Amino acid sequence: MNKAYLQKLANRIKELRAKQGLTQDDLASECVSRGMISLLETARTDITVSKLKCIADNLGVDMKDLFDFD
Repeated sequence: MNKAYLQKLANRIKELRAKQGLTQDDLASECVSRGMISLLETARTDITVSKLKCIADNLGVDMKDLFDFD
């Protein structure tokens, strides 16, 4: 994934999490560890669609909302 795009996604996920007052631990689940969330929010890893879907579900948003940064 393009590094700049990955950074925008990372910022958006962090923004949505913070707006809800959630910690990375709060957002973590069986399908996405706190460590993976940390790596993602710092744009140090790529992520699969299924893990993004899990994050969106845990945030209570549609997956398309994760990409609402343009």
